[in-house]
Parts: sequence; structure tokens; C-alpha cells
Amino acid sequence: MSAKVPYFFAIALLWATAAVAADRGVRLTDETTSQWRFGVVVTAGNGPVSGIRATLPIPMDWPEQSVKTLSEDKSANVEAITFKVLDGGVKQMTVAIPRLGPGEEATAILKLEIVKRHIEAPDDTDLYLVPKPNTALAKFLNPSPFIESRDLKIKSLATELSAGKQPAWEQTAKIFDWVRANIKYEFAKEIKPAIASLKAGQGDCEELSSLVIAICRASKIPARAVWVPDHTYPEFYLADDQGKGHWFPCQAAGANREFGSMNEARPILQKGDNFQVPGQKAPQRYVQQSLSAKDAAAPPTVKFIMEPVNE
Repeated sequence: MSAKVPYFFAIALLWATAAVAADRGVRLTDETTSQWRFGVVVTAGNGPVSGIRATLPIPMDWPEQSVKTLSEDKSANVEAITFKVLDGGVKQMTVAIPRLGPGEEATAILKLEIVKRHIEAPDDTDLYLVPKPNTALAKFLNPSPFIESRDLKIKSLATELSAGKQPAWEQTAKIFDWVRANIKYEFAKEIKPAIASLKAGQGDCEELSSLVIAICRASKIPARAVWVPDHTYPEFYLADDQGKGHWFPCQAAGANREFGSMNEARPILQKGDNFQVPGQKAPQRYVQQSLSAKDAAAPPTVKFIMEPVNE
């Protein structure tokens, strides 16, 4: 019997270690299930069109999101539907259509089931630290399109907000609260850089998110944008006392203060703000919908579909 004591002690220690690890990071709670349609409808004009290629971002799995394809419907003139994950942050759907005659229509539509889980912040926030830089985190610390984290004014503000010794969680919260208190929400049709929003003292969800991200990065706190239909919010990255990193969301724009937590039922389309997109030379803030054709007697029309299914 005595020989078995160390074995059972080791098992108990493993259980205790696993329980401690489970307490780190966000907590996933209530689930919300919805169905969405993503796809494209292309219609030729007065003449034939050949070599058509349509692309669009679609939801993929994340810790707080599970995606299941319920159906894939395509017209006979669609050659193929393919998928590729770009930079680990977005799933791109590509639709290939060899040829359309005058006035002919092609459709490719997915029906997806999306399960979203609410995110709750951890109870003990004192154990989180600013992580040590590494290759995997580099793109979340460097500037990206419209997020000028090396701008002198943003760096100066980051230094001001990080003055004095403070826990990493509190330092990040100070950045978040400063942006919400000092940048007035105002919708804009055109995307403005983070520094423009700082100077103007206003911006919408994209600008507020970009400014939070920029100041975090200038403070050596990795951060990125999260995109859902018609909305954007930031995530920041901290390491726990065991050295494991965690992403935490926050709601830069909105009436409710959600910091480290998120109650958002809409599907996540992308995470990130610096993508290398096929066919684009410069890095892209967001993987957009696109349509191209090798030869067209007249420009085709396109309708991209991103809509909830009304049951």
C-alpha cells in the first residue's frame, strides 16, 4: 500500500494543477445559437463574362465560437467553392465561375449554424502580466493599417497612462477607460486613422477600437481588432503567473462598460487588423469582399450575402 501513496499523491497534484489552470483566462458561459447565410450572387450584364472569381470572409471557429455548415448551395455554372484561412485570423471563401452568358446568374450560398458563448472576465486579475515579446506576438505589437502605434502623440499618451507602478490589468483598463471618456462616439462613413481620431476627439467603433489597440501596443501590450457584422471591438493579450497567454475582449464603443468580458451574439468574422490578402500588395486592415473577371463585355453585378436566417 505504501508504494501506491506517491502515485495517488501525483494524481491529486495533477488534478489540483489542472483546476488552477482552468481558473486562468476568460470564462465561457451562456450559449446563443443562430443560423446565417453567407455567399454571393453574380449576374452578367449585356455581354458574356469569363474567369469570374468572388471572395468573402466567413465565420470560423474561435474559443467563444463554433461554426457548423448546414448546407452548401451552388448553381450549376459555379465550378468550385474553396476556403483558405489567412494569417490565422480569417476564413476566406472563394467562388470560381468559368463563364456567364449575357444576363445569366450564378449563386453560391452557405447556410451556417453559429454557436456563440458569452465571455466573463476572470475573478483574480492581479495574476496577469505584460507578456514578453516573441515572434508570434510581433504583429500585435507593431503598427498596422490605421493603427499608428509608433506615432509620437500616441506613444506620449501611452507613457502618461502607464506612469507609476500598476498591475497589467489595471494599466490596460486605464487605457480603455481613457479612450471611452475622452473620445466621443460619432458614426463616420469613412475609416479614419487612430491618430486622426485622437486629434479630433471623436470616432465610431472602428476608430475607438483602433485607438485602444494603438495605445496598448505603444505600452507593449499586444492587441488586435475583432470584427462582427456592423461592429468592431478590441482584444488585448496578457500572460498569467504561469506564463500562459490569454486574449481578453473589451467594448470600446457602447453604453455598457465591458472590459475583459463580452456579451455579443453576432458571429465573429475576423480577428486581426494586418492581413496579407492574395491579389493585394499592401497589408489590409480587413479582408473585404471582392469580385474580379478576366474578360467581360460588360461589367457584371454582384450581391454579397451576409444575413441571419429568419426561422
